[in-house]
Amino acid sequence: MPRPTPPVTVHDSLVLEPRDVHFDWSELPLHWIPDEPMATHTINVLHLLLPEGERWFVKVFKDALPMIRDEQLREEVLGFIGQEAIHAEAHQEVLDHLLGQGLDPRPYVRQISWLFHRVLGDKPGLTARQRRENVIERVAFVAAIEHFTAFLGNWALNSPGLDRAGADPTMLDLLRWHGAEEVEHRSVAYDLMRHLDPGYLRRIRGMAVSGPLLIHLWIRGTRFMLAADPTLDGRLVPTWRDARRAARRGLLPEPGRFLRSAARYFGPRYHPTREGSSSQALAYLAKSPAASAAAAR
Repeated sequence: MPRPTPPVTVHDSLVLEPRDVHFDWSELPLHWIPDEPMATHTINVLHLLLPEGERWFVKVFKDALPMIRDEQLREEVLGFIGQEAIHAEAHQEVLDHLLGQGLDPRPYVRQISWLFHRVLGDKPGLTARQRRENVIERVAFVAAIEHFTAFLGNWALNSPGLDRAGADPTMLDLLRWHGAEEVEHRSVAYDLMRHLDPGYLRRIRGMAVSGPLLIHLWIRGTRFMLAADPTLDGRLVPTWRDARRAARRGLLPEPGRFLRSAARYFGPRYHPTREGSSSQALAYLAKSPAASAAAAR
C-alpha cells in the first residue's frame, strides 16, 4: 500500500496561465549582447538545455498526475505543464535561428536528448511500486532544477546591466518573460515533491544529483557554443575570470550568489516562496511585449 499523502501548503491565489507567446528572431544578431560573445553564449546555453529539459519536465509531471490527491495542487501542476511546454518551444525557435546563422547546436543537443531520454527517462520492467518511486525521484530532480531556474529568472528580472550593454530587446523579453514565469511557478515542483514524499533525504538527493550536473552541463555548453561560433574560429576559450568580470558588469549571474542560492535549498526551513518576488514577476508579465501580444490574441 502507498504511504498516506501528507497535506501540502499551496497558494490560494496561484493560478498559472500558459501564455502562448511568439517572438520574431529574424533580426537577432549572433552576438545579441554587442561585442560580448562569451556572455552571449553563456546565456545561450539556456537554449541548448531547455527544449529537451522542459519537455522532460512535462513528461515527468504527467506521470505524477495520477498520484496527486490535492485538487488545488493538481491545477497548479497542470498550469506548470502548460507553461513549460511553451517555454520549450520558444527556446527551440532560438536554436533554429542559430542554425540559420551558421552555428550548429545539434551535436550538443543530441547529447542532452540522450541524457533526458535514456539516463533520466522511463525505466522498463519496473513493478508498480518501483515505477512510483522512480517518478517521485525524478520529481525531486525537477524540484532542484526549478530552484535554479527561479534563481536565473529572478536575475533576469533584475539585470539592468544587459540593458546598459545594449542587449537585443527581443532576447531580453524572452529571458524576462520566461524568468517571470519561472518565479511565478517556482513553488509547484517543490510542493509536488513534498506532497509525494515529505522526507528531507529525497529533497537533498535531488539537489545533490541535479546541482553538479547542471553546472557541468552549463560549462560544457558554454565551451561548445564558443567553439561552434563561426565568427570566432575557436579563438575564445571561457575562463572563470571572464565570467566574474562579466558578472561584475551585470551581464551574467554572479557565481557566488548562485552557489549561496544552492546552499539555501539544504536548509530545513527552505521554501521556494522565499526566492524572488511574485509581484515583480507578474508586473513584468503585464508589460512584456510578447505576453501582452499573447493576451490580446
